[in-house]
Amino acid sequence: MEKKETIGGIAETMLQTLYARAKESGKPNPKIFDAKAIEIVQKMHYDFGPADKDIVMSSGVVARTIVLDRMVKDYIAAHPDCTVINIACGMDTRFYRVDNGRIRWYNLDLPVTMAIRKKYIGENERVTPIEASAMDSAWTDKIETGCGPILVIVEGLTMYLDESEVKQILTVIDAGFPAATVYMEILNPLFVKKNLEKSIRQSGAVFTYGARSGQALADLAPSFHWIEDRSLVEGMVEIAPVYKILGKIPFIQNLSNKICVLEK
Repeated sequence: MEKKETIGGIAETMLQTLYARAKESGKPNPKIFDAKAIEIVQKMHYDFGPADKDIVMSSGVVARTIVLDRMVKDYIAAHPDCTVINIACGMDTRFYRVDNGRIRWYNLDLPVTMAIRKKYIGENERVTPIEASAMDSAWTDKIETGCGPILVIVEGLTMYLDESEVKQILTVIDAGFPAATVYMEILNPLFVKKNLEKSIRQSGAVFTYGARSGQALADLAPSFHWIEDRSLVEGMVEIAPVYKILGKIPFIQNLSNKICVLEK
């Protein structure tokens, strides 16, 4: 993809995070390995310079990948015939890192994003693309619900929304499925409008929503119960050992983004 094809704003952040995974995967002793990300980046004619220099963004992406990959693998191990719905998928390649050969996977995003994805990713036959807004209830009709438990992943999205939009996404999931587990990432409110990630900031994207725990999400959608929060410090420990000490400090734990686990 040539530079002129970039889309800007929130959607362009998917290219920065894609590069972060590919770059880490190319290191001698990577903390994650994403062969698909390397493959895609090699196909693109795009200036990844800002992402290459953004250590804060790269570290956060790698930490998040460590934590979420672990959580999703554990879920699949417990539910080998589950259906996974990846909301605001961007250029995410998690399916190729966690696939057990049996799961069904749906990638959901806006048409402009899915068009870029289609251009560079030849999907597995068990991966179904859906062009839609996560806030449009019609997308749930496209999910085959007879294939085991449902896991919904909402990664790297809520911080760009407002509370009413986050509530709408949860309401759509609630109305569409009689039972579901949701892994939803949240940003600490202290960092709203204080984006420290240079490459993301340069794209024009702005952080607009934060929450301190998954209980705030459960309060928006009473059908869901808050189970736990997983701090991304869990991933930072593997990147920088100093977090083995820092991560025990509640203040540091609370500053980090979290993956909230909700169940209905």
